[in-house]
Amino acid sequence: MRNAPHIKSRLLIVAVFALSAFVFTNGCKSTATPRTAAPRVIATDDATLAGRVKQALVADPALRSLPVSVATYRGVVQLSGYVDSEEQILEALAVTHGVSGVHSVSNDLHLRPQ
Repeated sequence: MRNAPHIKSRLLIVAVFALSAFVFTNGCKSTATPRTAAPRVIATDDATLAGRVKQALVADPALRSLPVSVATYRGVVQLSGYVDSEEQILEALAVTHGVSGVHSVSNDLHLRPQ
Protein backbone atom coordinates (compact mmCIF):
# COMPACT_ATOMS: atom_id res chain seq x y z
CA MET A 1 0.00 0.00 0.00
CA ARG A 2 3.01 2.23 0.09
CA ASN A 3 2.70 2.86 -3.66
CA ALA A 4 -0.95 3.94 -3.46
CA PRO A 5 -0.19 7.67 -3.20
CA HIS A 6 2.26 7.46 -6.07
CA ILE A 7 -0.21 5.57 -8.24
CA LYS A 8 -2.91 8.15 -7.61
CA SER A 9 -0.58 11.04 -8.43
CA ARG A 10 0.71 9.29 -11.55
CA LEU A 11 -2.85 8.54 -12.64
CA LEU A 12 -3.75 12.19 -12.08
CA ILE A 13 -0.76 13.38 -14.13
CA VAL A 14 -1.60 11.00 -16.99
CA ALA A 15 -5.24 12.14 -16.90
CA VAL A 16 -4.21 15.81 -17.10
CA PHE A 17 -1.92 15.17 -20.07
CA ALA A 18 -4.52 13.03 -21.84
CA LEU A 19 -7.23 15.64 -21.32
CA SER A 20 -5.04 18.48 -22.55
CA ALA A 21 -3.97 16.44 -25.60
CA PHE A 22 -7.61 15.69 -26.35
CA VAL A 23 -8.58 19.36 -26.05
CA PHE A 24 -5.74 20.52 -28.32
CA THR A 25 -6.32 17.89 -31.00
CA ASN A 26 -10.05 18.43 -30.90
CA GLY A 27 -9.48 22.14 -31.52
CA CYS A 28 -7.48 21.33 -34.66
CA LYS A 29 -10.42 19.77 -36.46
CA SER A 30 -11.40 21.68 -39.55
CA THR A 31 -14.90 23.00 -39.74
CA ALA A 32 -16.97 23.62 -42.80
CA THR A 33 -16.96 27.27 -43.68
CA PRO A 34 -20.28 28.64 -44.78
CA ARG A 35 -20.32 29.41 -48.46
CA THR A 36 -21.33 32.77 -49.65
CA ALA A 37 -23.44 33.08 -52.72
CA ALA A 38 -21.41 31.45 -55.48
CA PRO A 39 -21.42 33.65 -58.58
CA ARG A 40 -22.01 30.72 -60.96
CA VAL A 41 -20.40 27.65 -62.34
CA ILE A 42 -18.04 29.29 -64.80
CA ALA A 43 -17.01 26.34 -66.94
CA THR A 44 -20.56 25.23 -67.67
CA ASP A 45 -21.77 28.76 -68.25
CA ASP A 46 -18.89 29.50 -70.62
CA ALA A 47 -19.54 26.35 -72.64
CA THR A 48 -23.24 27.13 -72.81
CA LEU A 49 -22.55 30.72 -73.78
CA ALA A 50 -20.15 29.63 -76.54
CA GLY A 51 -22.82 27.29 -77.88
CA ARG A 52 -25.44 30.05 -77.92
CA VAL A 53 -23.06 32.42 -79.72
CA LYS A 54 -22.24 29.77 -82.34
CA GLN A 55 -25.95 29.12 -82.88
CA ALA A 56 -26.59 32.85 -83.30
CA LEU A 57 -23.76 33.17 -85.83
CA VAL A 58 -24.97 30.15 -87.83
CA ALA A 59 -28.53 31.52 -87.80
CA ASP A 60 -27.37 34.70 -89.55
CA PRO A 61 -27.37 34.12 -93.34
CA ALA A 62 -24.41 36.46 -93.92
CA LEU A 63 -22.24 34.62 -91.39
CA ARG A 64 -23.41 31.03 -91.78
CA SER A 65 -20.61 29.81 -94.06
CA LEU A 66 -17.72 31.62 -92.37
CA PRO A 67 -15.12 29.69 -90.36
CA VAL A 68 -15.39 31.69 -87.13
CA SER A 69 -14.10 30.25 -83.88
CA VAL A 70 -15.79 31.13 -80.60
CA ALA A 71 -14.06 30.95 -77.22
CA THR A 72 -15.45 32.19 -73.91
CA TYR A 73 -14.01 32.92 -70.51
CA ARG A 74 -16.12 34.38 -67.73
CA GLY A 75 -18.59 35.91 -70.14
CA VAL A 76 -15.95 37.41 -72.43
CA VAL A 77 -16.36 36.02 -75.94
CA GLN A 78 -13.45 35.91 -78.35
CA LEU A 79 -14.22 35.64 -82.05
CA SER A 80 -11.39 34.57 -84.30
CA GLY A 81 -11.05 33.58 -87.92
CA TYR A 82 -11.15 35.07 -91.39
CA VAL A 83 -14.04 36.85 -93.08
CA ASP A 84 -14.57 38.39 -96.51
CA SER A 85 -15.50 41.96 -95.60
CA GLU A 86 -15.48 44.59 -92.89
CA GLU A 87 -19.30 44.41 -92.85
CA GLN A 88 -19.13 40.74 -91.85
CA ILE A 89 -16.88 41.63 -88.93
CA LEU A 90 -19.35 44.28 -87.76
CA GLU A 91 -22.28 41.89 -88.24
CA ALA A 92 -20.53 39.13 -86.25
CA LEU A 93 -19.80 41.57 -83.43
CA ALA A 94 -23.39 42.81 -83.40
CA VAL A 95 -24.83 39.29 -83.37
CA THR A 96 -22.47 38.26 -80.56
CA HIS A 97 -23.30 41.31 -78.45
CA GLY A 98 -26.98 40.42 -78.87
CA VAL A 99 -26.62 37.04 -77.14
CA SER A 100 -27.68 37.14 -73.49
CA GLY A 101 -24.85 36.52 -71.05
CA VAL A 102 -22.15 38.13 -73.18
CA HIS A 103 -20.28 40.71 -71.09
CA SER A 104 -17.84 41.78 -73.78
CA VAL A 105 -16.45 40.65 -77.11
CA SER A 106 -12.80 40.35 -78.07
CA ASN A 107 -12.46 40.73 -81.84
CA ASP A 108 -9.77 38.65 -83.49
CA LEU A 109 -11.50 38.47 -86.87
CA HIS A 110 -9.37 39.32 -89.90
CA LEU A 111 -10.03 39.98 -93.56
CA ARG A 112 -9.00 37.16 -95.84
CA PRO A 113 -6.06 38.01 -98.03
CA GLN A 114 -7.26 38.57 -101.58
